[in-house]
Amino acid sequence: MYPINCNYKMPAEWVKHTRTFISWPVQRSMCYPEDYETVCLGYAEIIKAIAEFEPVTIVMNPADVEESEMLAYLFKNERIEGLAIEHNDAWLRDNGPTFLVNDGGEVAGVNWHFNAWGGKYAPWDLDDQVAPQILNFVGLKRFDAPLVMEGGSLHVDGEGTLLTTEECLLNANRNPELTKEQIEAELKKFLNIRKVVWLKNGLDGDETDGHIDNIACFVAPGKILIQVCDDPEDANYAITQESLRILSRETDALGRKFEIIPIQQPPKLFYNNTRLTLSYLNFYFVNGGIILPIFGGKAKETDQLTAQVLGELFPERRIRTVNGMAIIREGGNVHCTTQQMPGGKR
Repeated sequence: MYPINCNYKMPAEWVKHTRTFISWPVQRSMCYPEDYETVCLGYAEIIKAIAEFEPVTIVMNPADVEESEMLAYLFKNERIEGLAIEHNDAWLRDNGPTFLVNDGGEVAGVNWHFNAWGGKYAPWDLDDQVAPQILNFVGLKRFDAPLVMEGGSLHVDGEGTLLTTEECLLNANRNPELTKEQIEAELKKFLNIRKVVWLKNGLDGDETDGHIDNIACFVAPGKILIQVCDDPEDANYAITQESLRILSRETDALGRKFEIIPIQQPPKLFYNNTRLTLSYLNFYFVNGGIILPIFGGKAKETDQLTAQVLGELFPERRIRTVNGMAIIREGGNVHCTTQQMPGGKR
């Protein structure tokens, strides 16, 4: 039995949430463990920002419950709670469940296989077991999918269209035994979508092999926000120009041409000779708001322009900015840390 057989589907991120799940950082798995306190402060800022709009559940390693003064401080907020689950790393967008809702308002979840972005990081056995434990905690029906899949690699419009990249989903380090058509077929069965729109590549330097949540996202049915680059000397120029060409000739599951809204990427930035994947599209919808990472410094102008564009697109939502530099050296940002549980009856 698949979700599609029970009329479950993955809703768009902007629908009302019951809560947000987020994992607490794990020092031993960090790229720069010496930055642990800074990263924890960054997570705390994101958690407090989300809690202004909706409840937050923090997935913690059991030792963190007793040892972290920062967590104890966060738990003074009645909208923030903890859930003790052993985990290797803190990017819950990618190893958490994908929540679904059916026509009767019942919520369920998909449990994907997780292999730490193609086996780049080890161990990941604990992370692969986080999703079923979350679904058990909230008492939801679970659908086990036979795919290696990360939540950051897909966006949906809630009306049957899914947006992703070939660089990630067709990568030999994910599901090498499956063809593009077979992967599409599984996504249709588990997410109840009717059409997959494939971009070629994600942003330059993205260690996730091109997650879609850094380069393009739906902001409404038929409407796509895309981060662009105007410098022909930047590798992102060719990448984003190709994405624009693809989207300009594509339609969604209902046959509508896309309205494409470009936003300028922040200035290029390196750390230890590695390009940081700075993306405004790693923002996160919350109830009545948007949590937007901004980068400061040379990016102040693009920070302001992006906040202005989102404010005009969503006049009914409060644009809540957070420090996007706090956790970016670890490879992700706000959207990567979060997983929304949509509203519905349980």
